[in-house]
Amino acid sequence: MEQSVILVDSRGRRIGTEQKLKAHSNGGIWHRAISIFAFNDKGETLLQRRAFIKYHTPGKWSNTCCSHPAPGEKAISAAHRRLMEEMGFSCKLKNAFMFKYEADVGKGLTEKEYDYIFFGRFNGEPKPNSDEVSEYKWMGLQELTSDINKNPDSYTPWLRLMIGEVSKKYMQLKDEI
Repeated sequence: MEQSVILVDSRGRRIGTEQKLKAHSNGGIWHRAISIFAFNDKGETLLQRRAFIKYHTPGKWSNTCCSHPAPGEKAISAAHRRLMEEMGFSCKLKNAFMFKYEADVGKGLTEKEYDYIFFGRFNGEPKPNSDEVSEYKWMGLQELTSDINKNPDSYTPWLRLMIGEVSKKYMQLKDEI
Protein backbone atom coordinates (compact mmCIF):
# COMPACT_ATOMS: atom_id res chain seq x y z
CA MET A 1 0.00 0.00 0.00
CA GLU A 2 1.44 3.37 -1.01
CA GLN A 3 2.09 5.90 1.72
CA SER A 4 -0.05 9.04 1.88
CA VAL A 5 1.26 12.50 2.75
CA ILE A 6 -0.40 15.45 4.47
CA LEU A 7 -1.21 18.26 2.02
CA VAL A 8 -0.79 21.81 3.33
CA ASP A 9 -1.58 25.39 2.40
CA SER A 10 0.99 28.21 2.19
CA ARG A 11 1.09 28.45 6.01
CA GLY A 12 1.59 24.72 6.56
CA ARG A 13 -1.99 24.06 7.65
CA ARG A 14 -3.44 20.67 6.77
CA ILE A 15 -5.84 20.73 3.81
CA GLY A 16 -6.04 17.04 2.94
CA THR A 17 -4.03 13.98 2.00
CA GLU A 18 -2.67 12.46 -1.19
CA GLN A 19 -0.65 9.43 -2.26
CA LYS A 20 3.06 10.21 -1.89
CA LEU A 21 4.02 9.60 -5.52
CA LYS A 22 1.08 11.66 -6.82
CA ALA A 23 2.05 14.53 -4.48
CA HIS A 24 5.49 14.57 -6.12
CA SER A 25 4.27 14.27 -9.74
CA ASN A 26 3.11 16.88 -12.26
CA GLY A 27 4.89 19.79 -10.59
CA GLY A 28 4.18 18.58 -7.06
CA ILE A 29 1.70 19.54 -4.37
CA TRP A 30 2.71 21.23 -1.10
CA HIS A 31 2.92 18.69 1.74
CA ARG A 32 4.50 18.15 5.17
CA ALA A 33 7.92 16.62 5.54
CA ILE A 34 10.53 15.99 8.22
CA SER A 35 14.30 16.31 8.05
CA ILE A 36 16.62 15.20 10.84
CA PHE A 37 20.20 16.26 11.46
CA ALA A 38 21.98 14.18 14.12
CA PHE A 39 25.14 15.78 15.51
CA ASN A 40 27.90 14.17 17.54
CA ASP A 41 29.89 15.79 20.35
CA LYS A 42 32.46 17.00 17.79
CA GLY A 43 29.75 19.06 16.05
CA GLU A 44 29.72 16.80 12.99
CA THR A 45 26.46 15.81 11.37
CA LEU A 46 25.63 12.27 10.31
CA LEU A 47 25.00 12.04 6.57
CA GLN A 48 23.44 9.16 4.69
CA ARG A 49 23.93 8.18 1.09
CA ARG A 50 20.51 7.27 -0.22
CA ALA A 51 20.13 3.69 -1.38
CA PHE A 52 20.51 3.20 -5.12
CA ILE A 53 17.03 1.61 -5.27
CA LYS A 54 15.25 4.78 -4.06
CA TYR A 55 12.60 6.13 -6.44
CA HIS A 56 14.24 9.57 -6.57
CA THR A 57 17.71 10.96 -5.86
CA PRO A 58 19.29 7.48 -5.54
CA GLY A 59 22.93 7.48 -4.46
CA LYS A 60 22.88 11.14 -3.37
CA TRP A 61 24.27 12.21 -0.01
CA SER A 62 21.69 13.72 2.32
CA ASN A 63 20.96 14.65 5.91
CA THR A 64 20.67 11.95 8.59
CA CYS A 65 17.05 11.12 7.77
CA CYS A 66 14.11 12.60 5.91
CA SER A 67 10.56 11.51 5.25
CA HIS A 68 6.90 12.47 5.64
CA PRO A 69 4.52 12.25 8.58
CA ALA A 70 1.61 9.91 7.91
CA PRO A 71 -1.91 11.37 8.05
CA GLY A 72 -2.79 11.79 11.73
CA GLU A 73 0.87 11.51 12.85
CA LYS A 74 2.68 14.39 14.53
CA ALA A 75 5.93 15.51 12.92
CA ILE A 76 8.01 14.64 16.01
CA SER A 77 6.52 11.12 16.12
CA ALA A 78 7.31 10.64 12.42
CA ALA A 79 10.85 11.87 13.02
CA HIS A 80 11.46 9.32 15.77
CA ARG A 81 9.82 6.53 13.75
CA ARG A 82 11.76 7.22 10.56
CA LEU A 83 15.08 7.73 12.33
CA MET A 84 14.75 4.23 13.77
CA GLU A 85 13.50 2.73 10.47
CA GLU A 86 16.21 4.35 8.31
CA MET A 87 19.24 4.66 10.58
CA GLY A 88 18.51 2.14 13.34
CA PHE A 89 18.85 4.43 16.34
CA SER A 90 16.89 6.80 18.51
CA CYS A 91 17.88 10.05 20.18
CA LYS A 92 16.23 13.07 21.73
CA LEU A 93 15.11 15.47 18.99
CA LYS A 94 14.56 19.23 19.06
CA ASN A 95 12.35 21.00 16.53
CA ALA A 96 14.94 23.49 15.22
CA PHE A 97 13.03 25.38 12.50
CA MET A 98 10.63 25.13 9.57
CA PHE A 99 11.88 25.18 5.99
CA LYS A 100 9.64 25.58 2.97
CA TYR A 101 11.20 24.64 -0.35
CA GLU A 102 10.53 23.46 -3.88
CA ALA A 103 13.02 21.28 -5.76
CA ASP A 104 13.19 19.18 -8.91
CA VAL A 105 14.34 15.72 -7.79
CA GLY A 106 14.53 14.19 -11.26
CA LYS A 107 12.45 11.57 -13.07
CA GLY A 108 9.65 14.13 -13.51
CA LEU A 109 9.20 14.51 -9.74
CA THR A 110 9.11 17.69 -7.66
CA GLU A 111 9.38 18.17 -3.91
CA LYS A 112 7.15 20.95 -2.56
CA GLU A 113 7.66 20.57 1.13
CA TYR A 114 6.80 22.36 4.33
CA ASP A 115 9.65 20.72 6.23
CA TYR A 116 10.00 20.37 10.01
CA ILE A 117 13.74 20.36 10.72
CA PHE A 118 14.84 18.43 13.83
CA PHE A 119 18.26 18.39 15.48
CA GLY A 120 19.47 15.60 17.74
CA ARG A 121 22.65 14.42 19.46
CA PHE A 122 24.02 10.95 18.78
CA ASN A 123 27.49 9.51 19.39
CA GLY A 124 26.87 5.84 18.70
CA GLU A 125 27.09 3.61 15.67
CA PRO A 126 24.04 3.74 13.37
CA LYS A 127 22.57 0.52 11.98
CA PRO A 128 21.17 1.71 8.65
CA ASN A 129 18.44 -0.08 6.73
CA SER A 130 20.01 -1.13 3.40
CA ASP A 131 16.70 -0.50 1.59
CA GLU A 132 17.04 3.16 2.59
CA VAL A 133 20.76 3.86 3.02
CA SER A 134 23.79 2.64 1.08
CA GLU A 135 26.42 4.18 3.38
CA TYR A 136 26.93 6.91 5.96
CA LYS A 137 29.60 9.29 7.24
CA TRP A 138 30.12 12.09 9.76
CA MET A 139 31.06 15.54 8.46
CA GLY A 140 31.51 19.00 9.95
CA LEU A 141 29.10 21.66 8.68
CA GLN A 142 31.85 23.89 7.28
CA GLU A 143 33.40 20.96 5.39
CA LEU A 144 29.94 19.85 4.21
CA THR A 145 29.06 23.33 2.94
CA SER A 146 32.36 23.53 1.08
CA ASP A 147 31.85 20.10 -0.50
CA ILE A 148 28.27 20.94 -1.50
CA ASN A 149 29.60 24.04 -3.26
CA LYS A 150 32.30 22.00 -5.06
CA ASN A 151 30.19 18.90 -5.83
CA PRO A 152 26.51 19.92 -5.78
CA ASP A 153 25.37 16.94 -7.86
CA SER A 154 26.58 14.57 -5.13
CA TYR A 155 23.93 15.90 -2.71
CA THR A 156 20.14 15.95 -2.54
CA PRO A 157 18.52 19.20 -3.67
CA TRP A 158 16.91 19.82 -0.27
CA LEU A 159 20.23 19.49 1.56
CA ARG A 160 21.82 21.96 -0.86
CA LEU A 161 18.97 24.40 -0.25
CA MET A 162 18.85 24.16 3.55
CA ILE A 163 22.52 23.80 4.55
CA GLY A 164 23.00 27.55 5.17
CA GLU A 165 20.02 27.74 7.52
CA VAL A 166 21.01 24.47 9.21
CA SER A 167 24.50 25.84 9.91
CA LYS A 168 23.12 29.10 11.30
CA LYS A 169 20.53 27.38 13.52
CA TYR A 170 23.04 24.80 14.74
CA MET A 171 25.30 27.60 16.02
CA GLN A 172 22.32 29.05 17.90
CA LEU A 173 21.03 25.75 19.30
CA LYS A 174 24.09 23.51 19.71
CA ASP A 175 24.09 23.78 23.51
CA GLU A 176 20.40 22.79 23.65
CA ILE A 177 20.68 19.51 21.73
